[in-house]
Amino acid sequence: MRALVIHAAHDLRLEDRPEETPGHGQLRLRLATGGVCGSDLHYYHNGGFGAVRLREPMILGHEVSAFVESTGPGVTGFAKGQLVAVSPSRPCGACRFCLEGLPNQCLHMRFYGSAMPFPHIQGAFREMLVADASQCVDATGLTPGEAAMAEPLAVALHATTRAGGMLGKRVLVTGCGPIGVLAILAARRAGAAEIVATDLSDFTLAMARQAGADRTVNMATDADGLSGYAADKGHFDVHYECSGAAPALAAGIAALRPRGVILQLGLGGDMTLPMMAITAKELELRGSFRFHSEFAVAVALMQKGLIDVKPLITHTMPLDRAEEAFRLASDRGQAMKAQISFA
Repeated sequence: MRALVIHAAHDLRLEDRPEETPGHGQLRLRLATGGVCGSDLHYYHNGGFGAVRLREPMILGHEVSAFVESTGPGVTGFAKGQLVAVSPSRPCGACRFCLEGLPNQCLHMRFYGSAMPFPHIQGAFREMLVADASQCVDATGLTPGEAAMAEPLAVALHATTRAGGMLGKRVLVTGCGPIGVLAILAARRAGAAEIVATDLSDFTLAMARQAGADRTVNMATDADGLSGYAADKGHFDVHYECSGAAPALAAGIAALRPRGVILQLGLGGDMTLPMMAITAKELELRGSFRFHSEFAVAVALMQKGLIDVKPLITHTMPLDRAEEAFRLASDRGQAMKAQISFA
């Protein structure tokens, strides 16, 4: 089978890799669609992010859908040809964090396409994939592209869960890439009363408005666009920080009302924080990392028509043109979510 392998920054290769045989409780899957994620782009452009660096060749990809090809022993409820969304999250289920109900913090997590551990956890951008049945969620009624969006939607849903009650809240979203726009959809579905979104690209801000943002601000052309929200100690109850950029975080903190909640999703590396403002306003800074149970919820919300991700899928490229998909995904002026078709 062919697999998409990153060797170093800008060294992306389509290579032959051996197929695997499903064991007990596993499925053999024929990949349908894979979405290019921000972390994939970090590996492609920089060879990693923060302290996480590539130390060996690694198959990329963790936003995928697939068709069931065959089942291993002990598997029921799946049929050949069935479309499934495949969760990349594979916690061990036995460490102290798994047992405490925090599987996304698993000490032995095997998350597709991650260079955090060594040896690296190989990813899902391969023509044939063996996965645990527990990772696979029936995606009947969705397109392969929609099913592959379950992973980033689950990220936004997990952050929304971390925020607590959203009903009637005033929300700021900084960074309108796929996660930021999905956060808008998730916050609105959870009952947010007002959503303001910021970015540096008119294209992504147009997508944010289409997703339901009440107002958008291009901080590249209107650097003081949030200053009015800082009056009287701030306006917003919740801040989804999806850019990983220190200026976006600082602007959001100034616009938050006392005891507001900051949800940090963006992974741009360590940032300097305005601790005096955080302390004086009694703000809560909450990290939001990956997801677990939210994956199946993401699929169900799409199947029921409660969240529509189709407008976010702006480009779909065949596997032979995968590197072109990576270049498109890097262009914030024309792409929101670029996907690779394996079918």
